[in-house]
Amino acid sequence: MEFTHHDVIRQFQELYGGKPVLVRSPARINLIGEHTDYNDGFVMPAAVDKEIVFAIAPSTDAVSKIFSLNFQEEASVNLYETGKIDEPSWLNYLLGILHQLRERGYVLKPFNCVIGSTVPAGAGMSSSAALECGFVYALNEINNLKLGKIDMIKMSQWSEHHYAGVQCGIMDQFSSMMGKENHVFVLDCRSLSYQYFPINLPDHTIVLLNSSVKHSLASSEYNTRRKECEQGVTILKEYYPSISSLRDVTTAMLVEHKEELSRLVYDRCRYVVDEITRVQQASEDLQRNDIAAFGRKMFETHKGLSKLYDVSCAELDYLVEQARTFDGVLGARVMGGGFGGCTINIIRNDQVEPFIKETRENYGKTFNIDLPSYIVKIKDGTSVIS
Repeated sequence: MEFTHHDVIRQFQELYGGKPVLVRSPARINLIGEHTDYNDGFVMPAAVDKEIVFAIAPSTDAVSKIFSLNFQEEASVNLYETGKIDEPSWLNYLLGILHQLRERGYVLKPFNCVIGSTVPAGAGMSSSAALECGFVYALNEINNLKLGKIDMIKMSQWSEHHYAGVQCGIMDQFSSMMGKENHVFVLDCRSLSYQYFPINLPDHTIVLLNSSVKHSLASSEYNTRRKECEQGVTILKEYYPSISSLRDVTTAMLVEHKEELSRLVYDRCRYVVDEITRVQQASEDLQRNDIAAFGRKMFETHKGLSKLYDVSCAELDYLVEQARTFDGVLGARVMGGGFGGCTINIIRNDQVEPFIKETRENYGKTFNIDLPSYIVKIKDGTSVIS
């Protein structure tokens, strides 16, 4: 179910009364640069028009309450007891934020909050980052904490690491907080410097196809990939003491010491090193407005994710292959951590409907699974809605 801003406000007023502050925090897409963020590399994300909306205001008593429209569930929160809980699991992302604020010495007013999301669940659009970023932004607003955006991004990432147990890089939270309408940005995940690039797509549309699968390997294998990359760095560091991550590694270094690396670790490292280079080349494509060259790099990324990094699956490979053979599709790849979720596709406007229709029919016949699709537009990052 999708909720409008008015739905969120209405639910807040029915439950708690008064006039809340309204904050939106968007989901993100990542056009290119997957699994490079935790290797200190480059990524190219953007915030989109799927979002989580927070209606929040100080409460009139000592109790803080949070109501999820999507789960139709209310939870009470003790601002001084912010440890992890078993149920409801969605609350942990928020408890991690509260824990961070308390550890930093901030005093928070008790509050009431209603949350409604239009982000498709399990689609690889980082609803968790939107939840974390939107919540800390909302608390910053009503408590006048004067937190900077980078601080809020880092606190959101900490919550993901320690309360959700996913050792994500910083891209998801950065994208949700720092997005800019009609722009992508290239983020240097080491220095956190970034540069916006206008993305000019008058003749093309960004379409996400949701495979509707989420293989159980996703979370554990994500953390395993991090360890495999770190293993490669540890071995290479014996020969190149100055390197600290795969950001510092060249293809020549990998090839030179291929025999010392297991085949698995070599493949993981080779994909990341290639992808870091691809992001930089893709930014040059955008500067030239060469969307066709950009699309070809998306296909190359998918091949690396599938064959070298091994985070794809039969359903995602099928969707990308369907896109590759369809006239009017410039590029396609799995987006997000992998093992399910969405493919991201850049499609000529006049081919969007035929592509979605034909792919849905073929996918249904092959896997007996529905194929939701989402047309997304690039929007601003986390902000107050006036």
